[in-house]
Amino acid sequence: MVSTSKIKSVDFYRKIPRDLTEASLSGAGLSIIAALSMIFLFGMEMNDYMRVSTSTQVIVDKSSDGDFLRIDFNISFPALSCEFASVDISDVLGTNRLNVTKTVRKYSIDSNLNPTGSEFRSGLTAIAIKHDDEVDEEYAEGSVSLSARNFDRISHQHAILVVNFFAPWCYWSNRLKPSWEKAAKIIRERYDPEIDGRILLGKVDCTEEVDLCRRNHIQGYPSIRIFRKGSDVKDDHGHHDHESYYGDRDTDTLVKTMEDLVAPISVQSQRASDSPPTETKDDTKRPAPLTGGCRIEGFVRVKKVPGNLIISAISAAHSFDASQMNMSHVISHFSFGKKISPRVMSDMKRLLPHLGGSHDRLNGLSYISNPSDSNANVTIEHYLQVVKTEVMTRSYKLVEEYEYTAHSSLAHSLHIPVAKFHFEPSAMQVLISENSKSFAHFITNVCAIIGGVFTVAGILDSILHHSIKMMKKVELGKNY
Repeated sequence: MVSTSKIKSVDFYRKIPRDLTEASLSGAGLSIIAALSMIFLFGMEMNDYMRVSTSTQVIVDKSSDGDFLRIDFNISFPALSCEFASVDISDVLGTNRLNVTKTVRKYSIDSNLNPTGSEFRSGLTAIAIKHDDEVDEEYAEGSVSLSARNFDRISHQHAILVVNFFAPWCYWSNRLKPSWEKAAKIIRERYDPEIDGRILLGKVDCTEEVDLCRRNHIQGYPSIRIFRKGSDVKDDHGHHDHESYYGDRDTDTLVKTMEDLVAPISVQSQRASDSPPTETKDDTKRPAPLTGGCRIEGFVRVKKVPGNLIISAISAAHSFDASQMNMSHVISHFSFGKKISPRVMSDMKRLLPHLGGSHDRLNGLSYISNPSDSNANVTIEHYLQVVKTEVMTRSYKLVEEYEYTAHSSLAHSLHIPVAKFHFEPSAMQVLISENSKSFAHFITNVCAIIGGVFTVAGILDSILHHSIKMMKKVELGKNY
């Protein structure tokens, strides 16, 4: 067996008997200072060990070719009717999606951006509107010309008033005119306004009756509106309860549509009561917009290549006056990528305080133009450069966020105005990784602090002790 004396011979820390040591006041002071220093440095090391540190890298975007980018938006247009508002997507690869409706909702709003009803339903849009074959034969005008002076009076004299709001310069208005006048003449002969009075077809020239057309929120020509007696009773709020007709525009279809409108109404009930008739629903007749504005919200998925999200007035059978179109808008929300929950965002900001500062740069901004200031229309464009940011936490949770810069401009042109969001995803991405310190590194630093402070204090104590002894010897006049 190994003797105890041999074991003691390897002792690194040989003890000096307490009787041979001497305590001093300076040593006690240095010991207190050393202990406080150790505690302070230990606390700093502990705080550094607990604090989350991150590293940032810029690397090539690792998204696969099939990945899509989600765009969420909530935009209010005070002067764009939901009747024609369209969300379109295009990109440099040739993608061209018109009038996206599956993930987009529209709500009529007034000039103060307040909603005026439930969701506006666009319904199915016909691929092609049927018109009469163009012929040179003369036709007599059968519809009644309406103006602001006689519109209200005539609309309350008949159970049903169907009005063609048109513009003389409009191609589609001129295509409709012959069949409209023929249908009006046939309906007048079958349902004499003086004797029957159940239905009347009228027309309004919107270049002459600008205020009347604006009051009925006419933005595309021609617009066919169906007014029912007793139903248009909300004028005090600026609302008009009536229907829009979107069906075929040939004479036979128009006549059949008018007869279907009249069928539920008897002559006796028309004379005896002003109550609105029961209406039959079909896709060619839908409620007209209650107000002239529209709030568009929802999301679309696009390829991760440069492209455009365009909001404009579009119709395959209507014309628009570019000088009267106003694409002013207020952006309540516009962001890229999936929405991050508040809890996750809070954790991400703990990792990197500046994360999330640029993922909604357009929120709350207004872009207002006044078409009356110029004969040319105003297109509002937003140029967005999108950068993907990935955050990798210590638990290997991956969080994606898309931040972007935004530059906007108002430009005059001769075309129909639009609100265009040009987005350009970057080929690079930012990778933020959470760096964790090992416990071994922490223990090593703690030992270094304790040993270092103890050693430095010992050196200072030795220097101080010998200095005091030398000063005492000098005072006693001893020479070396």
